[in-house]
Amino acid sequence: MNVYDWLSHMDVPVSQRFDVVEVKFKGGRKEYFRNINQLEFITGDYVVCEMASGQHIGTVSLQGELVRLQMKRKSVVINDDMHVLYRIATEKDLDKHTQAMAREMPTLYRTREIIREMKLNMKLSDVEFQSDNTKTTFYYSSEERVDFRELIKSLASEFKVRIEMRQISLRQEASRLGGLGSCGRELCCSTWLTDFKNISTAAARYQNLSLNPAKLSGQCGRLKCCLNYELETYIDALRDIPTVDVPLKTKKGVAVLQKTDIFKKIMWFGFDKDTNWYPVAISKVLEIMELNKKDIIPESLEILTPQAERTSVDRAPGKINSDLENLDKKYSEEQKKKKKKKSRSGKNKNNANKPPQASTPQKSD
Repeated sequence: MNVYDWLSHMDVPVSQRFDVVEVKFKGGRKEYFRNINQLEFITGDYVVCEMASGQHIGTVSLQGELVRLQMKRKSVVINDDMHVLYRIATEKDLDKHTQAMAREMPTLYRTREIIREMKLNMKLSDVEFQSDNTKTTFYYSSEERVDFRELIKSLASEFKVRIEMRQISLRQEASRLGGLGSCGRELCCSTWLTDFKNISTAAARYQNLSLNPAKLSGQCGRLKCCLNYELETYIDALRDIPTVDVPLKTKKGVAVLQKTDIFKKIMWFGFDKDTNWYPVAISKVLEIMELNKKDIIPESLEILTPQAERTSVDRAPGKINSDLENLDKKYSEEQKKKKKKKSRSGKNKNNANKPPQASTPQKSD
């Protein structure tokens, strides 16, 4: 919720300075106050602010011309009813503020016990004491209307302060409490996001996300705000991708669309009784759809030409498996050569082991 003051280096005369200051309170709440006394502030200073009943202490979050732009963006009008800044907080003021903050957690636990005893259908998420201990604001969320008149009487008699009950949405509750998202970073709603837009399951469908509530829900229990961040990019990319309402017919079988890779422009199809998925480019998908409209069934998802239209050379016997036949001939010839070598070497060994035979004398005539 912090804003970088990129105009802080500009020296503006005191008479021309914008006299409204933005002050931040607990839970990221920001309000605007008039600096009628022309006090000199530094961003982060503690200041005493005027409230409807009493005084409250906050920190200066923004000043100067950027405040004018922020007020214009949030449609805040400057009028005589706008509250003013009294002074920079002193040590006494800060001590009172610390004591008031120390009362918040015990009050929160005790109030939850009272709500449980009264069996009210509401969830108390936060308590904020005013710095002068004259008023307490209770933040709660509920899906239905709650009659808390008896609760206010009980709280006022126990804590001796003025009670204000403020109902907030579940997204506002998450922004006040803060936390870490599934991405590992702080929640967007508690750091920079101020406008909560409607998020539908159509955003998840456009992005091909599985409709799993456990994965798509944020800490507030609603759909994650980040589903809208890349939605326009996905919608632009989907304009070139056709909608396959009917399965594609091929001679291999009926192909059903399983998944679409939007940015790679590839569609994955699967056949009945086949666990494998086959990637097909979008251009080929459009061709197959046009052929099916004309009652022409292609061979498969990759081979679009029907078998009857192929050339006779492709169908000639021996051409399809010619490579395999050549390999078989090669290996068979090598095996024959090896056998001949083995037989020759075996004969040579046998001849060497035989004893020499005595030569018989030849008869003379």
